[in-house]
Amino acid sequence: MRAVRVENLSVTFHGSSKGFTAVHDVSFEVEAGRTFGLIGPSGCGKTTVLRAIAGLNTGWNGAIDVFGQPLQPGRKITGPLRNDIQMVFQDPYASLHPRHHIRRILGEPLAIRGVADVDGHIQTALSQVGLAVAVADRYPHQLSGGQRQRVAIARALLLKPKLLLLDEPTSALDVSVQAEILNLLNDLKRSHGMTFVLVSHDPGVVAHMCDDAVTMLAGRIERKLDRAALAEGGWEVA
Repeated sequence: MRAVRVENLSVTFHGSSKGFTAVHDVSFEVEAGRTFGLIGPSGCGKTTVLRAIAGLNTGWNGAIDVFGQPLQPGRKITGPLRNDIQMVFQDPYASLHPRHHIRRILGEPLAIRGVADVDGHIQTALSQVGLAVAVADRYPHQLSGGQRQRVAIARALLLKPKLLLLDEPTSALDVSVQAEILNLLNDLKRSHGMTFVLVSHDPGVVAHMCDDAVTMLAGRIERKLDRAALAEGGWEVA
């Protein structure tokens, strides 16, 4: 079963004088239950692609299907598909409201959707990412970087997504914490039956996580890599 289809995707940002095309005619497919990597140096357009799939950037041309449902350029994602697609951002501190305690940060998406037993769901989500229930009463600045990223992952899991979009999920963390987060993500993927699309510039992260990948440069796909090619190495980006 295909989870994601991206075909001839282009994204142009319009400034005061002229437009800048950050992504040029990008095409790829992701099979359900697999981890697909978008690899490349900073500024190559990989995060722009991810944000288009997430519905955070609607100014694109081309075609994007998620679980057989087409996204519409210029429109936000609504309905059940909004819950099916969740994103974990690069900087966990920037993605968590600094003046809200963790219980509120995790509980708001559930309350908006009228979910019953919000506290029970929060406790379960924190447990799934290896955090104590007491963390719910703390603020983001009271947590370590690794703990904040676990909270960000818990927030994404609360809506039981089928597709998790990961934007450099360990680049803001110490090396000693990175392996813990990557192993946690792999465990959660297996237990929840999710599909991942992972953005990274780190060959080690990609080789550890991904089944398939593409390398990007200057907004275009340069090379497609299967599992054997990823394991073999020699494809490192600039």
